[in-house]
Parts: sequence; structure tokens; C-alpha cells
Amino acid sequence: MNKIAEYIKENRRAAGLTQEEFAMRSGLGLRFVRELEQGKETVRMDKVNTALAIFDMEAVPGRKDD
Repeated sequence: MNKIAEYIKENRRAAGLTQEEFAMRSGLGLRFVRELEQGKETVRMDKVNTALAIFDMEAVPGRKDD
């Protein structure tokens, strides 16, 4: 989840969006965006994909990095 958290945080900042603006544009709650960017591991994947969709991306199954 940390790679996704880093990706979203970096791309949100590159787009010039605050967490609040990103939350409003994506239709997600501010609390969720904060927890996602902090790498919380129990976030809902459907919401993760909603966040990633802003950047035309989605989370898909893959091998776990050690």
C-alpha cells in the first residue's frame, strides 16, 4: 500500500491539489485521503481505485514486494 500512498501523494501535489481539493474532486472523504496517503493498510480497495482513477490508474493484483 505504501507505493500507492506515495503515488497518490506525489501526483496530488504535482497537480497542485490540497488533500481537501483532491477529496472533493474524487468524491472521497478527507479522512480517507489522509489515511490513504499515510499508508493505512485497512483502506477499502474500491475507494483506493476511486482515488487512482483521478490519475487514470487502478490497483490490480500483483506480487507482494518483500
